[in-house]
Amino acid sequence: MSNDTLTPRQRALVALSSLAAKGDLERLDGALRQGLDDGLTINEIKEVLVQLYAYAGFPRSLNAIHALMAVLDERREQGIQDEEGAEPSPVPEDLDRDDYGARVRARLAGQDEIPPPAGFQLFAPVIDRFLKEHLFADIFVRDNLDHQSRELATVSALASMTGTEGQLRFHLGAAMNTGLSRAQLDALVAQLRASVGEEEASRAKGVLEAL
Repeated sequence: MSNDTLTPRQRALVALSSLAAKGDLERLDGALRQGLDDGLTINEIKEVLVQLYAYAGFPRSLNAIHALMAVLDERREQGIQDEEGAEPSPVPEDLDRDDYGARVRARLAGQDEIPPPAGFQLFAPVIDRFLKEHLFADIFVRDNLDHQSRELATVSALASMTGTEGQLRFHLGAAMNTGLSRAQLDALVAQLRASVGEEEASRAKGVLEAL
């Protein structure tokens, strides 16, 4: 794959993640169909929509999952057999979720070592524990969707919400730390503009240009 563009699967992932986070179910219907046509598996899309609850909330995530169920039912009636895709590997019973999540977050931030807690981590340690043990452990340990795809989905979702520039800045950096190039993130902005809207594209572009 060229490092200056996104694959059709990645472009579809950008569109459906953004529209799911926005709650635009009408256009999400078409984006889900496009994603399946472009080779995303059912389980990959499910993983994206489940992960989005951590950013956009349970209502948007559940609504999007119901939309996917309806699309799949209709496609089955039409004789379309979409690929189910891989299930995640079993999670080791002895997984130290706090340590695992802290290390995933550090790697996404481009750090080799876990930094000492600061800021909100000291002020509200319970939310830091939830971030480490649930988001970056329970969710990110599920290996049927790679971290690069998870970051594409997260950036696309955050660009579709207001007041999330700080989180968008972190996750654009994380996306590059998973191997995405600046040109590929420019392509993400272009995909948002084409599939979602100018406001979402401009939000992502503004934060990207400030990195």
